Amino acid sequence: MYKYLLLFLALLALSCKKWPFLKNNEGPSPSSSILAYTIPQIFVTKDYTVGAFYYNNTTFNPAVKRVPVVGPYNMPVSPAIMTTHIAQAQRAGIDYFLFAYRSPTKDTANWHHDSTLVQTFVNVNSSMKFALAYNLNAGALGISNTKPLESQPTALANFLADFVRAASAFMNNPNYMKVNGKTLLYIEAAENMYSNNNIAIYDSIRNHLSALGFAMYLVGMQDPWSPPARYIDRFEGCVDAIYHNSLSGNAGLTSWDRWYVLPQAMDQNWEYSRAYFRDSMGGINYIPDISPACDPTITTPSSTNPVYPRTDSGALFRQLCNVAKMNADTIPGGIRMVLIDSWNQWQYDMQLEPDTTNTHGVKPYGESYLDIVRQEFKTK
Repeated sequence: MYKYLLLFLALLALSCKKWPFLKNNEGPSPSSSILAYTIPQIFVTKDYTVGAFYYNNTTFNPAVKRVPVVGPYNMPVSPAIMTTHIAQAQRAGIDYFLFAYRSPTKDTANWHHDSTLVQTFVNVNSSMKFALAYNLNAGALGISNTKPLESQPTALANFLADFVRAASAFMNNPNYMKVNGKTLLYIEAAENMYSNNNIAIYDSIRNHLSALGFAMYLVGMQDPWSPPARYIDRFEGCVDAIYHNSLSGNAGLTSWDRWYVLPQAMDQNWEYSRAYFRDSMGGINYIPDISPACDPTITTPSSTNPVYPRTDSGALFRQLCNVAKMNADTIPGGIRMVLIDSWNQWQYDMQLEPDTTNTHGVKPYGESYLDIVRQEFKTK
């Protein structure tokens, strides 16, 4: 027993020695971190194409302390409010609104709600572009890892009919958004498109819409912060581009470690992801997605997630704009697209939409975020 004690003491002594490969027995300093760098200002020599998510929340959350310039509003908005929103967005240099829609076959009431909002936009709009984002609800479709889409003929038929219905309703509009001459369509929660052959499923989407005269540019959404290879079977050979659900919005801003170095953490995530999508997944493009602010405590007062405030006059948002420019597809002939989440997600304070004075003592930001978007993404 005694010899084992001596051996333990000898090992303990050795563990306290100063190893020669660490000067003064010190570890790496903060300045040697991969995240220890300043985000540069990327000057705009050519316009970026900017899309903004337009949310369809049924009622205006009474917990929101800020007041929109148009006043608090429920959905669907009036033609007058939509007209103001279009003018405000165009002032910011936003090229298109992105409207999500739910399944016309499995969620008829919400499809009616969503399509009514889009139709309101179409009725008053003369020059701004718009695009649709299909909200893929695996539960509503009845699909899962053990119940792939192609194994259920009714679910597959409903799924494909959802695209045909939306395309027939809106994609012939002259202001519908195109990318490189192709009709743009986003698919939210695309990582949940459970199938044993996703290429065949996407081919079916393209074929059904091609029969209506639309050559499609399809963009799939991936979970925030998820590694690019996680859903390779869902996206490779399937989509033209990928975006992550906003890393700086309510879904992505859940880690204090990331919050303290948010611009650098987002840059590192995007730099690796876009290179992987491009070089290892058949040349898939990447579309950065940023938010101007985020306060989860509006909707969930007990939330312990970080609050991304507006007390810095938009300085952090400017940094994220530059991170987006650093990771957009800017090669010759590239799509140069960025997303902003959102135009009007007031219940998480993620909106660009201008506010005005309120009775809660919260300082209005006015049109300052509109100015930032134009300054950071447009040449004029």
